[in-house]
Amino acid sequence: MKLIRPDELQLPRKRGLTRRGLILGGGAVGLAAMSGAAYGAGEAALDLQVTQYRPVPRAWPKGQRLTMTVIADLHAGGPNMGLERVRSVVDAANAVPSDIVLLLGDYFATHRFVTERVPHAAWAGELARLKSRLGTYAIFGNHDWWFDIEGVRHALAAVSIPALENDALLLGEPGEKFWLAGLGDQVAFRLGHRKFRGVDDLPGTLARLTTDDPAILMVHEPDIFTQVPDRVALTIAGHTHGGQIRIPLVWEAFIPSAYGTRFVYGHVVEEGRHLIVSGGLGTSFVPARVGVPPEIVRIELGA
Repeated sequence: MKLIRPDELQLPRKRGLTRRGLILGGGAVGLAAMSGAAYGAGEAALDLQVTQYRPVPRAWPKGQRLTMTVIADLHAGGPNMGLERVRSVVDAANAVPSDIVLLLGDYFATHRFVTERVPHAAWAGELARLKSRLGTYAIFGNHDWWFDIEGVRHALAAVSIPALENDALLLGEPGEKFWLAGLGDQVAFRLGHRKFRGVDDLPGTLARLTTDDPAILMVHEPDIFTQVPDRVALTIAGHTHGGQIRIPLVWEAFIPSAYGTRFVYGHVVEEGRHLIVSGGLGTSFVPARVGVPPEIVRIELGA
């Protein structure tokens, strides 16, 4: 495991294709595909890093220090996120202690290449080992909703991890209180090709902030950020996997966002509003990552 800065992950450079390149490249397609798949599988299953952010949102009080560990898109299931791998992720998170742990949804693998099923009780039991001063809090992701939302609800409840769905809690000691809000999933129901209906209620969620204390908003999909007001100091999202497969001409097809690369990964600041998008840990569609190593995110506010 290694600590990195988010700017150390570089996007691939785009290069034009020549006729000679196409001819030579065609003969190497099979070999490249096999080696690329092996590399991607290894990166997904073996690599792990802690990415650190120290944003300075204008809506967060200076000197009010808060550290957060973020675990997004676990997608527990082999070949790259078997139970032993989940256990190692939790151990790594506990090795960099924070005041609070945030879980951003998509807890179990749903792709067609799953080689090891990790029961809900097993991954939830591992997440229950996460340690922090203020506890662990969760939201749900689209895969939880699409494949077994009731099973995920029960698993988290069984290990006493609160799930916030269009709800908010006031946490912290006197003089250092803050609101932690969690939004319902934005694409919870599939209605057809690229058509969805969410269970998110941003106005209703923000209405629960009944004091002037600063607020942190957990969301699964980052697209809602265009609607998040200045009232929220920091929005934290997952879902995109950072694109998961960062190969030119292929990469953008793996970005599940209506905004393309705008909210795909990292620290985004727009009009003074702050968003951090985790690249996540597991995989979707195929059990491989290229150029987007699995990561635990650690955020420090008020430093």
